[in-house]
Parts: sequence; C-alpha cells; structure tokens
Amino acid sequence: MKTKTRSKSAMSISDIIVQVLMMLAALIFLSPFYFLLVNSVKTLGDIMVNAADWPAQFHWSNYSNAWKMTRFPEALTNSLIITIISNLLIALFSAMAAYRLVRANTGLNRFIFMMFVSAMVIPFQSIMIPLLKVIGWLGVTNSMFGLILSYMGLGIPLSIFLFHGFVKSIPLEIEEAGTVDGASSYGVFGRIVLPMLKPMLVTVIILNCLWIWNDYLLPSLILQSPELRTIPLATFAFFGQYSKQWDIALPALVLGITPIIIFFLSLQRYIVEGVAAGSVKG
Repeated sequence: MKTKTRSKSAMSISDIIVQVLMMLAALIFLSPFYFLLVNSVKTLGDIMVNAADWPAQFHWSNYSNAWKMTRFPEALTNSLIITIISNLLIALFSAMAAYRLVRANTGLNRFIFMMFVSAMVIPFQSIMIPLLKVIGWLGVTNSMFGLILSYMGLGIPLSIFLFHGFVKSIPLEIEEAGTVDGASSYGVFGRIVLPMLKPMLVTVIILNCLWIWNDYLLPSLILQSPELRTIPLATFAFFGQYSKQWDIALPALVLGITPIIIFFLSLQRYIVEGVAAGSVKG
C-alpha cells in the first residue's frame, strides 16, 4: 500500500512539474502578443524609450490612424477575396485529384502522386523567377487572378498529400452502394465522398488560410497597384529604409491578424482531427 501511495504521489508531482513547464512555455510563446498589444496604444517616443512598460496613457487614435493610412477596408477586401477563392479552388481540385489518384490505383497515378509529393520539398526561392516568367507569359501580372493561380500551384501538392491519406480511410463499400443505387462517378464523389472529407477539408482550408492570409513575398512580386494591396503589403509600407512608424504599424498588425486568429480559434479542433484521420492508412 505504501508503495502504491508513493507512486501516486510521485506521478502527481511529475504532472505538476509538466504543467508548470507547459505554462512557462505558453508565456514565452505569448509574450510577442503582449508587446504587440501594449505598444500598439503607445506613442512612438514611448515605444522607443521602453517597449516592455505598461502604457502610461492609451492612445487609441493609433488604430484610427492605421485604419485610414492602410486603407484597411480595401486591403481587407482584397485579402478576403484572394484567400477565400484560393482556398475553395485548392480544396476542391485537391480533393478531386486525390480521390482519383486513390481509386484508380494505376502505375501512372502512383507516379503522378509521387510528383506532387516531390513538389512539396522544392524551395520557393528556386522557382520564384520561373514562376514570374510564366505569370508574365500568361498576361496575369498585377492581377488577383495571377496571384490566385500561383497560390493554387503552390498549395495543391500538400493538399493532395493530405486528402490522399484520408480517402484511403473511406470504405470502398459505401461508394459501391451509391453506384448500385444509380449514382454516377461525379455523384458518388459529390454526395458521398465529399461530405465524408469534411474534417480534412476544414484542415486544408485552415492551413492554407494561415499561409495565404499572412503571405507577403508572393503578393509583393505579383501585385504592383496600390489598390490591389493585401494586408501584409499595406502594413509593410510603414517600414522604410531609414524610419519605422511603429506607432502606426503595430495597430495595423493587430487589425490584420485579428480576423485570422478568430477564424483559427473557431476551427482549430478540426486540424488535429483531420490530420489524425488522414494518417490512418496514409
């Protein structure tokens, strides 16, 4: 009995230590948000004197200035259009391609799948110049369509890889039952398979949203017109070569990350669920 009691007490102590370490790690990872929020309501002078201090006076006018100077409604609209359309197209085409690659398990399809997987490890910097040349050749430079097309090409390989593992976990008998009932191959996919892909669909959409919404490099290469600027491009305008307008840039950053944080927190449980389900037979 004494041995059991000691082991239980030892386990409880180890659990407490783990929890304390996890809390410390959480504080470390959350500290940038503290600096971001606290300094977003300070003057530039107060930020430069001591960025860690609690603000002596809250300057909420920083947010109104950032709203006007970034033309935030316009930048928000551009980011929403690009993110939503890119995500829908990536998710739809990736799901359809992965379903076909799994169910038609031929040598050619296995080779195509390996090509998609290989594309995941290619650094973006190595294809950046060829990509811009292709975009220019297609005549879609400085347009949302060109940016969306680029996101599709870069985002589809990983999405197909995730869907591929998930489709393998769907019983083939369910699809055969739909075929017996008279459903076409498109009907089987749209009415049976696609609803069952919901956890992975949400996972793919969340991951691509976080990437596309926060991306700066690709929009800066393709979009040149000020009216097409996304939120990262609009925010970067405050960081010049010789001066940095921290008192305006930080509120702009808060405005920019708030929608995606809310979106992520509301759907984060689907990430673990979708990835775990997709790895069953992947």
